[in-house]
Amino acid sequence: MTPRSYLFVPATSGRKIEKAYGSAADAIIIDLEDAVAVSEKPAARAALATLVPAVPARRTWIRINAVETDFCFADLQACCRGGIAGVLLPKLESAEQVRMVDWVLGNLEKAQGLPVRGIELAGIVETAVGLQQVGDIAAASPRLRRLMFGAVDLAADLGIDTSDDVGATGHARFAIACASRAAGLEPPVDTAYIDIPNLEGLRATTMRARALGYTGKACIHPAQIPVVNEVFTPSDTEVEWARQVVSAFETAQRNGLAAIKLHGQMIDYPVVEKARLLLARVPA
Repeated sequence: MTPRSYLFVPATSGRKIEKAYGSAADAIIIDLEDAVAVSEKPAARAALATLVPAVPARRTWIRINAVETDFCFADLQACCRGGIAGVLLPKLESAEQVRMVDWVLGNLEKAQGLPVRGIELAGIVETAVGLQQVGDIAAASPRLRRLMFGAVDLAADLGIDTSDDVGATGHARFAIACASRAAGLEPPVDTAYIDIPNLEGLRATTMRARALGYTGKACIHPAQIPVVNEVFTPSDTEVEWARQVVSAFETAQRNGLAAIKLHGQMIDYPVVEKARLLLARVPA
């Protein structure tokens, strides 16, 4: 199943990481970047060896420091180990950055006897430059599987209000979704919502992201996980609609038809594809 909720936890807190693996989050992102003070970067890196289970109960990504920083290469070395599903690249601004990290990881994988390109890449688009280059970024490497939107950093870069979910934030979300689809990536992951107690606000912004084609969202507190999981889980009504559409269309195809009417709605190939994609998101 495609992860719905991605819970960020700092690499310097073993207690929070343990609680994260016991939570309902579909995926865990252990953070070496913003949640870790500069003085603690080496300790956070070293902690990965003991904090990440060899076979974790949840898919585990590591958010490293940005490519342009002095910490990136050492972060990649620490990430190249068992138990890691992928590396999350923050502040992506060019296809060259993706290809460089792909090359470094490939060499590290070979040196350690790991499957080549066994470690996925995901990238956060969170600057004006990154947003302008998002099409090239999305198509940069087969190792890159998905993009994540970073609204907080983008708002700081542009000097805008993060609460504007329809204006600049909505434009950025849509651009990232289009680039992801055009490059054949997995659907994108939405930005974290920083007003932690405001669960109704979280629900509203998560529903807007889903309407734009997102299938997951970053979480910064376990309290956000139930709302995010609920929004990104197809409802019983949606699942029943999708099953009826697929079944009716398959019957129609056997009779040589490519367009039918079901409950007053025209059903053709694009509608059936939408139904099949929805069914693929139903938890096992």
